[in-house]
Amino acid sequence: MTTIRRIVLAAAVAAVFSASAQTAPTAVDASRLPRTILSGPYKAGHIQGIAVDTERRYIYYSYTTMLVKADLQGNVIGSVKGLLGHLGCLDFNDEDGRVYGSLEYKNDAIGKGILRMERSDRRLDDAFYIAVFDVDRITRMDMDAEKDGIMTTVCLPTVLEDYLAEVETAEGRKPHRFGCSGIDGVSFGPRFGKSGGRYYLTVAYGVYGETDRSDNDYQVLLQYDTRKWRRYETPLSQSSMHTRGPARPDDICFAFTGNTSYGVQNLEYDADTDIWFMAVYRGRKPQYPNYTLFAVDGSARPEREALRGVPYVRRGKVVPLKVGAGGWNFEYGATGLCSLGGGYFYISENYKNDKGQGSVIRLYRFTGAADRPFEAVE
Repeated sequence: MTTIRRIVLAAAVAAVFSASAQTAPTAVDASRLPRTILSGPYKAGHIQGIAVDTERRYIYYSYTTMLVKADLQGNVIGSVKGLLGHLGCLDFNDEDGRVYGSLEYKNDAIGKGILRMERSDRRLDDAFYIAVFDVDRITRMDMDAEKDGIMTTVCLPTVLEDYLAEVETAEGRKPHRFGCSGIDGVSFGPRFGKSGGRYYLTVAYGVYGETDRSDNDYQVLLQYDTRKWRRYETPLSQSSMHTRGPARPDDICFAFTGNTSYGVQNLEYDADTDIWFMAVYRGRKPQYPNYTLFAVDGSARPEREALRGVPYVRRGKVVPLKVGAGGWNFEYGATGLCSLGGGYFYISENYKNDKGQGSVIRLYRFTGAADRPFEAVE
């Protein structure tokens, strides 16, 4: 989730990230945060992301085609169903009290798998949206995403253009510019290179994990000023996909990580460290360390430079990974990662059993240690 609070981190964190840590007179009261929150199991796809409203003490989960609202004791308040696309990473916007999530429709293996899971024979247009949920109106189970007036969508045509594009690479002509498979990670935070100030919605591409091309080794990060979005917000109709949305993002930046399997699964900005965390599925290119969690330095100004392996783009704005902590092999985060302030995070530990799919949402503290960046709070 986003926060405007600036809080002094624990000494271990400050030692590792003293150059960018923010300070404030108060700290998060961790004693009021449940150590675990149990979610599910549900007969749905696996959990994709979480968002927390710490003030009103609600947590939100996306389960691929379903949004669930619960309190911090795990008691379910309501749910939203009826989606035939992929609802991914979530973030709570402190400014308007709504939940934003990535929502994609595509006719690839993922999209076809979702339709099979939902037992639907429909063929849907390729489309990429940010779903905006009026979460105050989620008051009962199985509310309808299209009919109950609780969700609007904003189209992202830039994503569709890159998804549909064919490009000339060093390895020949390939589909999908930058290897774009759509979108997944979303998070509110400042412009790259700035601490504080106006928050933008940052949207990260999904990226196909193809090992036979060299133009898919960056994470692509789009930033949008959502204060301008009311004019675009449109109720979803899956029988007639709308195209209302900003023609271009306010900014596009690239983070070089090496290829990953389907790009940024969960994106999360942490104001205390000024880090953008990117949780991913491990890549398969042997020349890279193939971390599962990366840290982008939010305080560093993006530099315009040639993009490695991308002959069809002259120059792009590149944001650096955090020096000394560019990445980690951490087993959780790809199915839910949420900053609470003060160095604390809720992180999803997903599971599957004969009753369906669920998650244990566990409270962690960020340490920044090279071997294990988060430790569970006892």
